Amino acid sequence: MKKEDVMNILDWKTKQSNVEVPFFPARVLLQDFTGIPAMVDFAAMREAVKILGGDPKKVHPARPTDLTVDHSLQIDFSKCAIQNAPNPGGGDVQKAGKLSPLRAQPKKLPCRGQTTCRGSCDSGEPGRNSGKFSSQIENTPILCPFHLQPVPEPETVLKNQEVEFGRNRERLQFFKWSSRVFKNVAVIPPGTGMAHQVNLEYLSRVVFEEDDLLFPDSVVGTDSHITMVNGLGILGWGVGGIETEAVMLGLPVSLTLPEVVGCELTGSSNPFVTSIDVVLGITKHLRQVGVAGKFVEFFGSGVSQLSIVDRTTIANMCPEYGAILSFFPVDNVTLKHLEHTGFDKAKLKSMETYLKAVKLFRHDQDNSGEPAYSQVIRIHLNSIVASVSGPKRPQDRVAVTDMKRDFQACLNEKVGFKGFQIAAEKQKDNISIHYEGSEYKLSHGSVVMAAVTSCTNNCNPSVMLAAGLLAKKAVDAGLHVKPYIRTSLSPGSGMVTHYLSSSGVLPYLSKLGFEVVGYGCSTCVGNTAPLSEAVLNAVKQGDLVTCGVLSGNKNFEGRLCDCVRANYLASPPLVVAYAIAGTVNIDFQTEPLGTDATGKSIYLQDIWPSREEVHQMEEERVVLSMFKALKEKMEMGNKRWNSLEAPDSVLFPWDLKSTYIRCPSFFDKLTKEPVALQPIENAHVLLYLGDSVTTDHISPAGSIARSSAAAKYLTNRGLTPREFNSYGARRGNDAVMTRGTFANIKLFNKFLGKPAPKTIHFPSGQTLDVFEAAELYQKEGVPLIILAGKKYGSGNSRDWAAKGPYLLGVKAVLAESYEKIHKDHLIGIGIAPLQFLPGENADSLGLSGRETFSLTFPEELSPGVTLTIKTSTGKVFTVIASFENDVEVTLYKHGGLLNFVARKFS
Repeated sequence: MKKEDVMNILDWKTKQSNVEVPFFPARVLLQDFTGIPAMVDFAAMREAVKILGGDPKKVHPARPTDLTVDHSLQIDFSKCAIQNAPNPGGGDVQKAGKLSPLRAQPKKLPCRGQTTCRGSCDSGEPGRNSGKFSSQIENTPILCPFHLQPVPEPETVLKNQEVEFGRNRERLQFFKWSSRVFKNVAVIPPGTGMAHQVNLEYLSRVVFEEDDLLFPDSVVGTDSHITMVNGLGILGWGVGGIETEAVMLGLPVSLTLPEVVGCELTGSSNPFVTSIDVVLGITKHLRQVGVAGKFVEFFGSGVSQLSIVDRTTIANMCPEYGAILSFFPVDNVTLKHLEHTGFDKAKLKSMETYLKAVKLFRHDQDNSGEPAYSQVIRIHLNSIVASVSGPKRPQDRVAVTDMKRDFQACLNEKVGFKGFQIAAEKQKDNISIHYEGSEYKLSHGSVVMAAVTSCTNNCNPSVMLAAGLLAKKAVDAGLHVKPYIRTSLSPGSGMVTHYLSSSGVLPYLSKLGFEVVGYGCSTCVGNTAPLSEAVLNAVKQGDLVTCGVLSGNKNFEGRLCDCVRANYLASPPLVVAYAIAGTVNIDFQTEPLGTDATGKSIYLQDIWPSREEVHQMEEERVVLSMFKALKEKMEMGNKRWNSLEAPDSVLFPWDLKSTYIRCPSFFDKLTKEPVALQPIENAHVLLYLGDSVTTDHISPAGSIARSSAAAKYLTNRGLTPREFNSYGARRGNDAVMTRGTFANIKLFNKFLGKPAPKTIHFPSGQTLDVFEAAELYQKEGVPLIILAGKKYGSGNSRDWAAKGPYLLGVKAVLAESYEKIHKDHLIGIGIAPLQFLPGENADSLGLSGRETFSLTFPEELSPGVTLTIKTSTGKVFTVIASFENDVEVTLYKHGGLLNFVARKFS
């Protein structure tokens, strides 16, 4: 960092939003879906450097890089009645895992040398924590009742993990090669936990120590949930996969000096509001205020009332309100949490001394006055009410008390961000189904999928324990969940299973169908087994708006399942409550969840656990032993990973027959020196899109549809649909990913006037898959652009949302506004992000998208320069080249970050 950069930061009041500053993160965190393209790019870069005459051995990450394999899990097995039902797009279970039809037998675990054990640790003998259902409920993890040592994982976990290793063997071997060949790369194997949660529980240092130098821990990575660690006082946020690779190579993150918004929290929340409600309440408030592209720091008396898990959950949601990050400074609550989780006491004392010396420690009673911020907003916690979000977007918050009225309004509204436009005479329709020998009725609002998912909200023990306590009270009252509802519990790590089991509530969750299915992203990214044929037929027959309820933080339309049109985000206890109710079309205040054995109506308030109950259980069960057990599990790895064979050659031995790992084509035209910027001439519009196009619409994700271009590619290589796996698993194959770009069935292309992953090839007039049209354009030598509205590229950070369009031949995107992370991706891959002038858009300029577009770049391209576009119809208009700083301009001139870095090595 130069002196000028330091002076700019010190003069932040006048320089903010006007100057760029470099930032060197201490470390990098990757998860496997986004990590595999990064590591494949590193492997390909070694090849490119060698071709240009350089030494490929020099290509190493310069910063510590942790890669967690947590996105490969698919739910092939769920509930107590284990069924060998393949996931849509999943591989052949028998081939991949060679599963035994026999139930895994429990084994007796030693008590790790304790001499005072007063009971058996045999998993076959129920202990005091197993609950009265221990003899009835199968596959429930049981702990030694005196030492809380876990016995073997439930059968569903073992079976899913076995299939995961068989299905993803090529990818896992590549990861293991990467950990052997590249310095500073550590791979955390499958079955350990989610990237964000492992980051919190194991990888975070808070204060970094390197070469006798102390400095604050900081992290960037390829996931929007990296921001979670800001709740622990660690500066971190998600960036593009391409920028992450630059950090791995020792380059800084270059960012415009941001405004820092101070968010003062005051008051206290009411007893029926969970941490998730606080999160959603703050999310809505900050979104309304407008903090996009800014840093947010929380302060005030309300901060001290929030636990670390509350803070991390709040910090996690900052991408949803547009902030770069939301930061909670280290304070006494942080230190107490770290002490409880087994942090070394000497390091804690050193940490406290250091942070106070550099004035990075927040004091509970600070008389120095309010910190200086660019802007201050205030939120009273007692104004927040229990709520859910949906039915199509996470920012559309609905008070639980208004849920029934709001859902009925959604049925009436026109099709849009909330509406489904169901005719009034059809809104009370119901369809009978026969399932497992009983008859049930489905109607609009019926819950068919309920998932306490492995996403970040599950890191909060209070809401998870609240769900368990609610389940216990529900079972005790004789309530149940209808068997056709696809229920699952996929925790963020084994620690969650540990404390649910030790608290005695896991058997009750399992009794209601919420059984642990594994550790990793599953339902919320579309990795779930299909609904029953009876349900699917009923939904189709009645054109029903059925619902999914999950405790994740993404609910974009079509994300869970094509047939589930309404998706609601809710706290874990509310997920269980709605599953019991069987519908979201219910007023919990006046309508019962069901009846007990005597016919007495049971209402939600009858089984809702009090804050005191939850806090008492949290204090008693979320203890040091749980964190120690997780750390031991991570450090030991697992037998499958430890025995996995992998090469150790300098260059990766690419298998030309592989459909998982392929050397990408980004470096095919790489030269030692960059060529001059070329004009874009007579470009056709590949897609004409509207507002709020997310990276889920652009980037391949979820299962591979049998009729898709990617499916045709895999079929031509001898694979059956059962072996397709998911797009995430095949991110290391650019041919699959390019074909899956813009393949989302909910993509609304204005050329077609309806949602479909298709477009028009204008020279021929054919309506084709997006890939097929792009392929024809490339054969004809025609460059492509994309027209879009506001907030193009919103949602999760996905580098393939830029890489895919680049490989399709897209040279520029012309939009009204962008999600910052995605715009960075576009620049990093070599696509020009163009922006309409304020107040202008394609409609106001009279553009149809059927004309061709031409523009020329000036020799001295600079940030924010205006460019002139000419169309084949004679229209001429001005746009902004949306480069924020000189670094972005330099990267674009090099054809993207990958080419820039490769040239540095050669």
